[in-house]
Amino acid sequence: MSETTEGATTATNMDLLRFATAGSVDDGKSTLIGRLLLDSKSIFADQLEAVEATSAAKGYDYTDLALLTDGLRSEREQGITIDVAYRYFATPNRKFIIADTPGHVQYTRNMVTGASTADLGLVLVDARQGLTEQSRRHAVILSLLRVPHLVLAVNKMDLVDYSQDVYEKIHAEFTTFATKLNIPDLEVIPISALAGDNVVNRSENMGWYSGPTLMHHLEHVHVASDRDLVDVRFPVQYVVRPKSDEHHDYRGYGGQVAGGVLKPGDEVVVLPSGMTSTIEGIDLFDQEVTEAFPPMSVTVRLADDVDVSRGDMIARVKNAPTPSQDIDAMVCWMTTTPLKPRQKLAIKHTTRTARALVKDIQYRLDVNSLHRDQETKELGVNEIGRVQLRTTVPLLCDPYSQNRTTGSFILIDEATGITVGAGMINSGA
Repeated sequence: MSETTEGATTATNMDLLRFATAGSVDDGKSTLIGRLLLDSKSIFADQLEAVEATSAAKGYDYTDLALLTDGLRSEREQGITIDVAYRYFATPNRKFIIADTPGHVQYTRNMVTGASTADLGLVLVDARQGLTEQSRRHAVILSLLRVPHLVLAVNKMDLVDYSQDVYEKIHAEFTTFATKLNIPDLEVIPISALAGDNVVNRSENMGWYSGPTLMHHLEHVHVASDRDLVDVRFPVQYVVRPKSDEHHDYRGYGGQVAGGVLKPGDEVVVLPSGMTSTIEGIDLFDQEVTEAFPPMSVTVRLADDVDVSRGDMIARVKNAPTPSQDIDAMVCWMTTTPLKPRQKLAIKHTTRTARALVKDIQYRLDVNSLHRDQETKELGVNEIGRVQLRTTVPLLCDPYSQNRTTGSFILIDEATGITVGAGMINSGA
């Protein structure tokens, strides 16, 4: 889905929910997503027939719904999720984008990528196994990424005879663990993805459970207020100059609203130049709108002819980010060559690109125990640590806890152009 389409859709209905799934091997993630797609009538008849035929050919006495999502051949052969798979479906109440993320520790970078834009995190646990080390790690990563809503789905309840005691034990254990993390909203739901209990339809086998089904919760969880609607942040992505007879003198600045609400007549400042102006109008494709807010993609026209280019940011005069070249951030390292002090990398923050020097690695975070290893001298693949960076040009950033868009960045190997790290800014000095 393009930024413009997504922005227009969200602007008119605010009915899009992005959620990421995570779970250990064999917890049933892919089966759960297959069940959501099937019971919400989001797959075609020929797709279902193909899955039924494949299941029968393998000798299964049930339809393997995981085949609807495990797209890679190696995933199907091993029965695990390796890469992030995106799935799209809709109900009358809301549109959904699912990031099916891998659960194994060696694919931590994939989970970080898939969950970085999620409104909600869905962690599966096997009712027979209870909370595992991986379950805790998934919750820690979702907490680090500031995913505002978390659902713990206690799956395979059919294999423990739909026991309330098993559910209550897992519920209590996870709730206690979650108090150590930054999880504003937590829901624990007992389900059976294979049988369909409490996924879309309420289970007759768990009369003791009075909470919502998984689909009901996904449809009604409130996410509109999760975005920063106070601090105006508009990173300029493109200068729009049609130079046509119809729009001969048109000049606008295209981009996606990262924070706050923009309205015609607002006094704004363009950073880093510090030039001020007033918003003359806001255009959305072929129409003018009276306001713009995250995550709408719009073109902003200013009353004055000021110098604005890609990488600049439009903000409120009295509420602008402080430009900073010293960045303190949590970094997830994504490549086999370790991250070390004095290393030079390219950094991309919103629409601005610069070069960065690694000044220091303060500690490596053990995502299982939350222990901080301050003796470390480098970060290996899939490891997360606190890193100090110095950039060649000031970044117009906010703390990640305040704004997940202006508070995040990626690190790029200049020689290969490959993304090697993802960062969440603690503060700018």
